[in-house]
Parts: sequence; structure tokens; C-alpha cells
Amino acid sequence: MRQPASPHAAPLRALARLYGVQTAYYDVARRRRPASPEALRLVLRALGAPLESFRDAAAALRERRESLWKRGVEPVTVAWEGGPAALELRLPTDQARGPVACHLRLESGDVEKWAVHSARLASVGSVEVEGKRYVGKRLPLPHRLPWGYHRLTLETHGRLFNSMIISAPLRAYASHEDSVRRLWGVFLPLYALHSGRSWGGGDFTDLEDLVEWVAGLGGSVVATLPLLASFLDEPCDPSPYAPASRLFWNEFYLDVARIPELKDCPPAQALMTSGGVLREIEALRASPVVDYRRQMAVKRRVLEELARSFFLDASGRSAGFRRFVAAHPEVEDYARFRATGERQRAPWPSWSRPLCDGVLTEGDYDERARRYHLYVQWVAHEQIRVLSEHSTRAGVNLYLDLPLGVHPYSYDVWREREAFVLGVSGGAPPDVVFTQGQDWGFPPLHPEAIREQGYRYVIAYLRHQLQHTTLLRIDHVMGLHRLFWIPNGLEARDGVYVRYPAEELYAIFCLESHRHRASIVGENLGTVPAYVNSAMARHKLHRMYVLQYEMAPGPRQVLRAVSHDAVASLNTHDMPPFAAYWEGLDIVDRLRLGLLDRTGAGIEQENRRSLRPALERFLERQGWLEGDSPGVAPLLQACLRFLSASPARVVLVNLEDLWLEREPQNVPGTREERLNWQRKTRHSLGAFREMPAVVDPLCGVNDPRQGTTSSRRRSSKREGAQGGRTMGTQKGSRKKPARVPASKKPAQSKAKPVTFRWTVTTAKTVTVAGDFNNWDPHAHSLKKGKDGTWRVSLHLKPGRYEYMFVVDGDWREDPLNPNRVPNPHGGFNSVCDVA
Repeated sequence: MRQPASPHAAPLRALARLYGVQTAYYDVARRRRPASPEALRLVLRALGAPLESFRDAAAALRERRESLWKRGVEPVTVAWEGGPAALELRLPTDQARGPVACHLRLESGDVEKWAVHSARLASVGSVEVEGKRYVGKRLPLPHRLPWGYHRLTLETHGRLFNSMIISAPLRAYASHEDSVRRLWGVFLPLYALHSGRSWGGGDFTDLEDLVEWVAGLGGSVVATLPLLASFLDEPCDPSPYAPASRLFWNEFYLDVARIPELKDCPPAQALMTSGGVLREIEALRASPVVDYRRQMAVKRRVLEELARSFFLDASGRSAGFRRFVAAHPEVEDYARFRATGERQRAPWPSWSRPLCDGVLTEGDYDERARRYHLYVQWVAHEQIRVLSEHSTRAGVNLYLDLPLGVHPYSYDVWREREAFVLGVSGGAPPDVVFTQGQDWGFPPLHPEAIREQGYRYVIAYLRHQLQHTTLLRIDHVMGLHRLFWIPNGLEARDGVYVRYPAEELYAIFCLESHRHRASIVGENLGTVPAYVNSAMARHKLHRMYVLQYEMAPGPRQVLRAVSHDAVASLNTHDMPPFAAYWEGLDIVDRLRLGLLDRTGAGIEQENRRSLRPALERFLERQGWLEGDSPGVAPLLQACLRFLSASPARVVLVNLEDLWLEREPQNVPGTREERLNWQRKTRHSLGAFREMPAVVDPLCGVNDPRQGTTSSRRRSSKREGAQGGRTMGTQKGSRKKPARVPASKKPAQSKAKPVTFRWTVTTAKTVTVAGDFNNWDPHAHSLKKGKDGTWRVSLHLKPGRYEYMFVVDGDWREDPLNPNRVPNPHGGFNSVCDVA
């Protein structure tokens, strides 16, 4: 017998909707998962709702409704492409007639003033709240606005209302050159990259050398993990996805030898040449893992001497330091925070008041520590700026990574307390890999508070990255729409989804990407609703295509088609390397860790065993693989050829895959059980850039990306003890992409002509892309006839083909063909059957 519904259930659900909290979601198996009442209550209370018990739900609902109408206007309004824009003005009915004084301050500082009469504004609805009727009025802005963040103030009947107007381009930035080029590059975590001169873990100079080597091979992208500030002492958490701040860099990656103060600082020089430090550095270099705490302790000793020397002796560089602090005034506050934490030797939530409340005075920290943190941030800013400029000159896009959250003890949470929600953490619901869900441990941003702040913090951390990169990856891009929140004390599987103002966030990302001339990549892997991919397409964020996620055993197309706007790769840092995946080592490891039971492991192993031969047959049919039983290396290279020949905007190669590494850099869902974020690459930079097993496959990627068939083998030579670099090119030979022998090709029916038509006469360029041309948007152009219809005739062999038109750069379905199927990125592909 069903239990009667609680009298508080309906107002609780209604209250959740007003706060943007989803009362249910659909899991990976498309089953509806309702949120528990307790999870809703805890999340709503964390958001600020007065809900001590379920009995408070009805009163809290009334209070929320009234507050939403009393605020008059939304705190943020988006004007796409400058407008024309309008906002809704909400007024009590007895105040809905009378003058409204409008005061618009543009970002430039210019001010515009005008007045309207509210009675003449169009009504957009009315509602009665707590016995008082309110009416909504549509208030248009007088003209299109320049791009930027503008402030609108409205005054009527003695009341003031404020709203930030974000005037933004609809689409994120994409340079014309990169929009027509097919780029390729490499990926490697900087901590894992090591050389004969670095101190046991990679530094900015190692990354610069990697950029130069990739450029010499014809590549144009170098990707790495987040380089943001970390806690490497107390606490010690090296995860690049739990930074101590998203506003500052990690001094762990500094190349001490390149700091200008070193040449005039005898104490630092003596320290670096002392037997104790040299022995420590040699031990760090010899270790197969990065010992962050130990390496940072050695590096800090030298950096402290350099900082002391700099502040004691005002030099010609002092002016540059002052300019840096003036341009980044928050660095003073950050330095005090870090220095206080070192004195307290405890995270900020355990500090006494007023320290934990954000009030620090000179006696709360050691002045030498404060100066150290100021100095290393300045030097890190200089070195990453030089790296960025060097990459630009070399024609290489530096591809940085923006993590979804920050460490719960971070500077950002301490200083921007109101922007975060304490008492909950971000995570993910259960799926086929993590059957109990995931708790990522960081406090999420408050969706309403960041709006009320005018997105000050969001804009700041975005600009921090964009000023030094031309490609920025947004971790868990679904977080712009919604995020899974887990209340403290509940299991990860018991969390709920909370919505975010996605259009406002997209407006900021699009605007800042144009201002910094940087493209945006959204990490949209896993279970992602179709509307996320649709929004990414609408705003021209690049999506990710990861081969491990895109395989589906079937009679025809084992690998889904690669879209033109994708950043394509074999895997990511959160996945097993290519060789480990095909050998099923990740399944064995997850079984050992308890992330899979024996039944689940057996199912996955059987799926993996059936997937490999299906993939091999597919690659053979496509002409990328030859041989009946190839090893892992030929299969790897065939997959790279497939990706390289695709229309993907970027193809990224994980360098560790090329020497068939089997140990992952990170095993999600583990902490102490695995050495996450600590394993060095098996080969040093100096070694792998000379390895044919590395260089030859990269040249094989370069040729189709550049549209060439020449075979070259390039190597990078370093000359001189001071690090001078010259690029050398050595001619060699390499087999052309393997083709299927005639004896192995199945008999094919004769190709037949198929005509594709586009009838919109206002188009400037029209092409057709699909299964028949590897989804290349440039391969088959349509020609406009005298009747205004665009046409192209292709000879296609019998079969079923999915396709779309590319009209002035936008992908469109065929309006003349009702046959269509969903594509994996949202939207539909048209279908053509050739008999």
C-alpha cells in the first residue's frame, strides 16, 4: 500500500524549482532518479533557503517568490551581438505607472541617460504574491551596445534597480587561419615531462623546448594539464584539478636558472652548487615519480634567497615588479594568505577569527614569507608570458586547461566566500564506471551569488588563463549548465543537480575569448545531455572527440564520425593509455580497487575482446590498417591515421601512447591507492624526441593534417651549454598508409550518381559532408545554378550514408530529405540510401 505523500513535498519541490534545483534526473541508463527530500532540503539550505526542517518549506516558498519579484530586475541581462536587448522590469501594480529614469554606464566609462513612462511599456504578465499583485514590463534598451560589461540603473517611485548588461558575440573566437587549417599537436603533463637540466619534474623551459620540437615537426598545438597554484607543503595536494587558486600560477614549474636575479645573488649561486643541494637534485632526477614536497623544498630555498636579494637591492627590475603588482593588486592579498597559512600550519577553516574571516594584519604572518610569495608569482608570470610569446612566434597554440573547481582550503574560497557554497561538494552521479557516484571534494560556485557579484570572480579566473593561451579547455563544460551537488554527510549517489545561468556564462566566455583572441574547447565527455552539445555548437565552442568513448561495435561504423569542430584524441589523462586499454589492464585495476565487481569486470572484458576485431576490420576497410593480427603498435598508428585524415579541427597525440606506456597518469576515484599526478614519463624530453617510435608516427600525423604526402623525419638538436637551440631536419623514409590488399577487399557494386541539393539562394558557400568523404566540410562544394539551387553530383556505392550540409560554415540538415537519425553531439544527420 502506497504511503500518503507528505504535506511538505509539494512546496519543497516548488521551492527547489525556484532555486534551480532539479527534483529528478535521468541516469546513464535513461532511468528517472528522483531526489530524496533530505537531499533537497540540505542543498536548498546551503543555497540560503530558511529550511531547518520540512515544516519550513511552505514559508520558505512564499519568501522566495516575494524576493524574486521585489528585486525588480534580474541582476544580469545578456545582449547577444549588442542587441537589440530588453529586460523585464517587475513592479507592484500600484507603481506600474510613472516615469522610469534610466542610467547606463558603459564599460568605457561613457554614460547615457534617458527616461521612459512605465505605462507605455509592454506588459509581459502579472502575478499575485503574498496578496500583492506585480506586473512585468518589457524595457527595451535604446540601441545596440558595444561589446563589454555595462551597468544599468533604473529609478522609479524612489526605488533603485541595478542590472549588469553583458554585450557579447554569439560565438567564441576562432581565427580565420585556424578555421581553415587542420591542426595537430601533442599532450603531456608538465610535471611528468623531464629533462637533464630540470630538477626532477618539468618546468616552463622544458615546456618551451617541447613547443620548439613540435613546431619543428610541423605541429601547431602543445597541450598540458592546469599550471595553477597548488598546496605543496601543508596540506600537500598536487592534483592540478584541486588548485590553491585559479588566479595564480604554480611556482613549482619555475626554471630557477632563468631568473635574472640569480646572476647577481652569490648566496643563491652558492646554494645551487653546494653538495647537499646537488645531491638532492640528483636524487629527484633519478626518481621515477615526482616528489613535489621534496622538490619544492629545495627550489624554495633558492627562490627565498633570490627574493631576499631582490627586495634588499632595488634594481632596474623593480619598476617591472611594481607594474605587475599594480596590474594584479590581488597578488598582495594572496601572498598574505599563503604566508599566514605557513605560520598557522593549518588550513584556513581552522584559523581563529578574524583570520578565517579574511582579515589579516602584519603580525599574522612572516614578512619574508609574504615577500617570497609576491616574488615567485611575479617571476612565474614572467616565465609563462615568455613561454606564451615564444609559442606564438613558433606558430604553436599553447593549450591550457581550466579546472572545474578549487581546493576547499584554497585562497579563492577563503577570499570569495560568498561566491561558493559550503556544506556541499561537486561530483557526478553513478554510471557504468563509478557505480556509487563520484565526490570530487570541492565546494561549487553559488549560481545566484556569482550573478549578484557581476561574475567578478569568474571573469578574473578566466582572464588569468586567457591572457597566456590561444586554446583553453573548459573542464566538465556541462558545469556551465548544471552541476551535481552532494550535501556533506550523504553518499555521492544521493546528490542532486543544480542549474547555472548557462547563457550568461557562455556570454562571458565568448566575450573574453574574443578579447584575448583565444578559442574555447569544452570537455563534453561522458553522459552529457543533448542540450549541452547544442549550446556548444550555437556558441562555437570546440567539442572533444575521444576514440575510447566513440567506439561502438557494429556491422559497419565502429567509430563514430569525427566532426569538423572537434579536438580529437585517443584518450585523456583520466583514461588508461592506449596499450593498457587494449590489453584490458584498466579493467583488472578497477576490479582490484573495488570499482568493479567480478560480474561487471567479466562483461567489460568480453566487450573489449569483441571491440578490438571490429575496430581492426573497420580500419582495414578504411585502408588505415593491414595484416590479419596486428600488434598494439600498428593498431595505434592506424587509429592515429584515422583521426589525422578526419575533418577535426585539432588532433592531439598523447606522447606516452607512442612508446606504449601502460601506466595511467590518473585513476579517477582513487586518492592514496594510486600515485596520481606523480608519475614521470618513461623517457626524458632529450630521449624521446630522438626516438623513431615517437618521431615517425608524429610525421605520419603531420602529412594528412598539412595535406602533404612527403615523408620526412625531423629531430631536434640542442647545442651549447647555455641551452641554445637549433632545429635540424634529417631526410628519411616511411611507409605510406597501409591499404587493404585487393585479395582482401570485398566485392563492391558499381557506384551510382547521387545529387545533393540546397535551395536557399542567400547562401554564399555550400558543401556536403558525410560518411562518403570522412565528414570533410571542404571536400565537396555545391555549385549554384541559374534557378538559384545549389547542386553537386557524387558517385556513391550502394549503402546507407549519413550526411549534412555546411552552409556558410554552419552544419545543417537536408530540408528536402525527411530521413534522419540522431547524431552523437545533439541534432540530426540526414540519411541517404543508395540502392
